[in-house]
Amino acid sequence: MPFEPVLSRYFYVKDGHTLEHYMARGQYGGYSAAKKALTEFEPDKLTQYVKESNLRGRGGAGFSTGLKWTFLPKNGKPRYLAVNADESEPGTFKDRQLMAYDPHMLIEGIIIACWAVQSNSAFIFIRGEFAREAVRLQQAIDDCYAAGILGADVLKTGKNFKLDITIIRGAGAYICGEETGLLSAAEGKRAYPKIKPPFPAVEGYFRLPTVINNVETICNLPHLIGRGKEWYMGLGPATGPGPKLYCLSGHVKKPGVYEAPLGTSLRSLIYDYAGGPIGEIKGVIPGGSSMPIFTPDLLDTPMDFDTVRAKGSFLGSAGVIVMNTTTCMVNALLNLARFYHHESCGQCTPCREGLGWLEKLLHRLEFGHAKPDDLNLIKEVSGMVAKRTICLLADSLTMPVDSYMKAYFKEFEFHVREKKCMTGTEPGKFAPVEEPALAR
Repeated sequence: MPFEPVLSRYFYVKDGHTLEHYMARGQYGGYSAAKKALTEFEPDKLTQYVKESNLRGRGGAGFSTGLKWTFLPKNGKPRYLAVNADESEPGTFKDRQLMAYDPHMLIEGIIIACWAVQSNSAFIFIRGEFAREAVRLQQAIDDCYAAGILGADVLKTGKNFKLDITIIRGAGAYICGEETGLLSAAEGKRAYPKIKPPFPAVEGYFRLPTVINNVETICNLPHLIGRGKEWYMGLGPATGPGPKLYCLSGHVKKPGVYEAPLGTSLRSLIYDYAGGPIGEIKGVIPGGSSMPIFTPDLLDTPMDFDTVRAKGSFLGSAGVIVMNTTTCMVNALLNLARFYHHESCGQCTPCREGLGWLEKLLHRLEFGHAKPDDLNLIKEVSGMVAKRTICLLADSLTMPVDSYMKAYFKEFEFHVREKKCMTGTEPGKFAPVEEPALAR
């Protein structure tokens, strides 16, 4: 059977974000999956069901969702569900689509997750720039309270299950996408990541047990519960199945968000979904800007968690960025270094200082002022920064640095020797590309 999108099915549909539309969707809509979860599953059984489905987190790490839920201690303390909607990874734009076009799917997923972990309070930490999405989410939440879907008796099932959902808006800091940085910001403090252990499941929001899941992860739950884990596990590899939203951008003819089963090849995503590349492919970032780059010989890689990792990168947030042969890889790396240096929270010295040094060295290289030993110095600084900080923001630059220099070392050497780009582009500039048709 051909794959039928479920996560993105109602994107761009008129009034698809409203409660009226959601309630009229038939067999698998209208909060039917949440009702099924509350009436047919005890919380522990529901957690086990999700664990057996092998649903893995869609935010970056790909960790087992059900297994994460089991880490919550049974100590009688209040529990929180935090939904990470601080989508900040360059090349990633899927969660904002889910919140803008189908907010009730997210709310239904929150109900299912909160019933499983026995949480009476959930909050959505949303990126500050997502003004439209925050407004639509708040309207959807308000409508759910008015309809008796949320509140003292969720879905009026008589289960004595109370659930409140609130929205916390961030201020546009990349570091808030890191789960403990998110918690610090939600608590009203500077968004500094926290040392682990203790992990958030043990001591999270205001030192209470907290489970943190990504928007897309939560949106998978209504389809997993509604259609059953057998259907779900039939989509993609057994170790990490299900529908997946892939973000295609860069040098492709139809950039946009495309839904496909996990394990769809990178080549298929570029050529069959995004209309093919503009020009000849030089490199592809498979999972968001912080991930090691793929060269064209890896285009047939199945895009699932384990295979991409086995090939030397990570699926991450599935932000696929295509770069053609007009791209100067030194300039592309400088662009990333500028971003990650700017977004460093400054808490850890190796990140605060090291990313600045990497940006300066790459700037020197790109603009023709490199010294003969600068390439070795870049490698040395990257090695001193990697895996030496509280969170992985520093590694979000050192991984690209290492992979770009390995895959395109001759281009870096050319910059040192010739003081210019091998592509012939002006320093600090990218070759202009004709505006592609907008994907729908």
